[in-house]
Amino acid sequence: MFRKVLIANRGEIALRIISACKELGVRTVAVYSEADRNSLHVRFADEAICIGPPRSAESYLNVPAVISAAEIADVDAIHPGYGLLSENANFAEVCRASNIKFIGPPPEATRLMGEKEKARQAMKKAKVPILPGSDGVIGSEGEAIEWARTVGFPVILKAKAGGGGRGMRVVRSEAELPNLYQQASSEAANAFGNGELYMEKFIERPRHIEFQVLADEHGNVMSLGERECSIQRRHQKLIEEAPSLQVTPKMRDEIGRTIRKSLENIGYQNAGTIEFLMDEDGKLYFIEMNTRIQVEHPVTEMVTGIDLVKAQLRIASGERLSSILTEPLTIRGHAIECRINAEHPEKFTPSAGRITAYNLPGGNGVRVDTAQYAEGVVPPYYDSLIAKLICHGKDREEAMNRMQRALDMFVVQGIHTTIPLHQKIFADEDFRAGKFDTKFMEHFFERQKQS
Repeated sequence: MFRKVLIANRGEIALRIISACKELGVRTVAVYSEADRNSLHVRFADEAICIGPPRSAESYLNVPAVISAAEIADVDAIHPGYGLLSENANFAEVCRASNIKFIGPPPEATRLMGEKEKARQAMKKAKVPILPGSDGVIGSEGEAIEWARTVGFPVILKAKAGGGGRGMRVVRSEAELPNLYQQASSEAANAFGNGELYMEKFIERPRHIEFQVLADEHGNVMSLGERECSIQRRHQKLIEEAPSLQVTPKMRDEIGRTIRKSLENIGYQNAGTIEFLMDEDGKLYFIEMNTRIQVEHPVTEMVTGIDLVKAQLRIASGERLSSILTEPLTIRGHAIECRINAEHPEKFTPSAGRITAYNLPGGNGVRVDTAQYAEGVVPPYYDSLIAKLICHGKDREEAMNRMQRALDMFVVQGIHTTIPLHQKIFADEDFRAGKFDTKFMEHFFERQKQS
């Protein structure tokens, strides 16, 4: 096991990694910007180093500053968490060149999965189902029209290097394709420095299902089941569950075997998530892979009993999956996570500022992952996530009821949060009945206006 790990992140995920390291007897080094000087991850780490001004580009995304901190602190490894540098293959290569272990997949796998069309082709080769679409990047508007005729409208244009819904456009007719092609390409170029696009068949009412995987450095891969992530707004997840009501044990086993084969083929290592769309007939289609720990990993931990962050550390230190997962995988009960963001619950505008009162819910089956506290300050420079509320029950009904009472007991004053929105969602009849897809929030807001 490692002697000392640097955490190249902030907020609740940095604190989560510190907790895992403490349980494994590993010393930790926090890095922080000037805006995060009083953050809890700085307080609870064994050492802390300031790496720059508030803006991420000058601190958390500053690779030379992060590596310098790692060398000064004489660490064995770096855990990138999620976001920031977690899927930056160049950063992983710099870690390798600096003889510092990157707690994540090899840069070659990260780079492959980061190029969406190459990832599609790699999965197709391994017989993972993918949506009908273009063979690679589309070279022009004319070629886009030809592919759309072949695939059949509606189609969706996606950025080759995309994520978070940027560089994406749904095209429903040939007449609107040229304009939307230019919009998507320009947006992708501005967001990612790469305006290349590919095309897929568009599913009107999909569900978003993702599978958690772990892979050791000895060629062993394990699928840990799925999460339901269909409750989204503007392609950003709001609520996640495990397991999905739509995935049968047979489907879980079948897709798990296919996933294992695909990741063995590319030499994948550490934690990762394979994301799928499910069509109206219940068929799954690969859309992308996230080569890191996910925000929503706690729901998988709650139903499997597996600490995914500790597993990441143990894998990166050379342990085999057989020593980490010592019992057959069993899905126990149901877990739901709500992302609590510092945002206006209706306008979704950021709400930075000082938290004047902060009460966390507790009790059986309730978990809160957070790095905030009373009188703590939510800075305006970073992602708005301030806490994750996770509830577990013997079934979905109990997990939902537990979530409702936990939301009622979660007090945050001084800033706006999305807690009131979550309370309304958990009172919605369609949500409680499991009648939803990725369009749920659009219809939910329409119903709210009418009521």
